[in-house]
Amino acid sequence: MRKEEKTKLTYERILSAAMEEFGTKSYDSASLTTLCNEKRISKGLVYHNFKNKDELYLKCVEECFKEMTAYFQSKEYKAEHVQKSLHNLFQMRQQFFKENPYHCNLFFYTVLQPPKHLREEIHTLRQPYDEFYVNCFRELLQQLQLRDGITIEAAMEYFMIFLEMYNGYFQSKSGEKEDIPALIEDHEVNLSKILDIMLYGVAKSE
Repeated sequence: MRKEEKTKLTYERILSAAMEEFGTKSYDSASLTTLCNEKRISKGLVYHNFKNKDELYLKCVEECFKEMTAYFQSKEYKAEHVQKSLHNLFQMRQQFFKENPYHCNLFFYTVLQPPKHLREEIHTLRQPYDEFYVNCFRELLQQLQLRDGITIEAAMEYFMIFLEMYNGYFQSKSGEKEDIPALIEDHEVNLSKILDIMLYGVAKSE
């Protein structure tokens, strides 16, 4: 085996082990020592490929968002009705999480319990993913007849404010509750419901 191939395999092995470590624990709970011991990887190899825990964690976050975005872009969610399209969009997301549990946990840990000193870097890494969902929501809005005085841009601004408030609400709950899987399920179930309410309102027009 050539040196380049061996180096690449070592890098991928470390990254795979890190995805499992960070994909089953919070950033604070994850440990490079545990990773090395359980996967029989020397710390020297880890530090030869990654400067420190932060760099390895951020690479996992980058891979997580990159693979999620590529998966969603490869699928078709649009349907005849907006509500069905919205349902398909969330079904697609839930299917990805079902197929990739480490990605699921890593994604929600970055949403619910992001390391404070890495929030700016995480925000940058997730921009392509966020842009995908923003574009999906914009396309859905274009299929609707909006109320008088409501523009797509105003609705999009409201959508972004809503997402920030919604995720902030679950961040505060994650500090009170350690059952992250239950929070993830609660987050997903309520997000699709509340987005539907946001699109169509809570009261019938008189």
